Amino acid sequence: MTIRSLALGSALSAFAVLATISPAEAEDVVEMAFEGFGPAGLRVMTTHTVIEETPTRYLIEGDFATAGIGALFANVSNRSVARGQQQADTPHPESFDSETARDGVVAHNRVAYQSDGTPSGSSLPPPKEPITPVEANQLRGAVDNLTAYLLLERQIARGGSCNLRVPVFDGRHRYDLSFSDAGNTVLSPAEGQNFKGPAHECRMVRNEIGGFYVDKRQAEGARSGTIWYAQLMPGDIAVPVRMQMQTEIGDVEIYLSHLRGRGVDLKLMD
Repeated sequence: MTIRSLALGSALSAFAVLATISPAEAEDVVEMAFEGFGPAGLRVMTTHTVIEETPTRYLIEGDFATAGIGALFANVSNRSVARGQQQADTPHPESFDSETARDGVVAHNRVAYQSDGTPSGSSLPPPKEPITPVEANQLRGAVDNLTAYLLLERQIARGGSCNLRVPVFDGRHRYDLSFSDAGNTVLSPAEGQNFKGPAHECRMVRNEIGGFYVDKRQAEGARSGTIWYAQLMPGDIAVPVRMQMQTEIGDVEIYLSHLRGRGVDLKLMD
């Protein structure tokens, strides 16, 4: 998905080492690695995701970083961790921690969830430029961006459509991730990725509500895009095999390069 963590829940997924479920509890671990390319096929970013699950708990770790020519436009990296409970096979977040470095400035976003699911967040240091307000009544029902993509991936894996709207809050930014269904398709190998097969196409739009810079020239994260999901392993997680994202560093094409977990060890790129 970060893609899950591309600053503000774009959809870029990622590895991080900030936290883990203990080995005795981690019954199910899925790891994904991705490579992102910009104009002329130049590499601009890397991103990874680790999802750990037990029958009662889940943990998602994500990271991404601009690379190559992408770092010339915006030197950005992120590490994020979401923890939560599984209730009737539905994820309910308990905490979210994110650290983003952008052009030498490090921001820490934190979210804790009350017993009724209402998030309480913080963002340090405070933005130096004016941002749009976030009202308390806009936080009800919001989850972190990592959990948002897990909800979508489970819905698709269980045979559902991409149609889903998820309210998101990361400690500073409040937005909706709106997904719409574009049907089934067959992908062919591209950009060095040797995947070929059926995939489910989803469209994503980020609807900004609050916490964003008033000056629209200070763009952050991914605003919209398309994600192709495939059922590459058993269980309840559809895997994003390709993405096209409109981001702060321009249009980026992202390809799954390595998938491991649930008896699968699939390398799709050299």
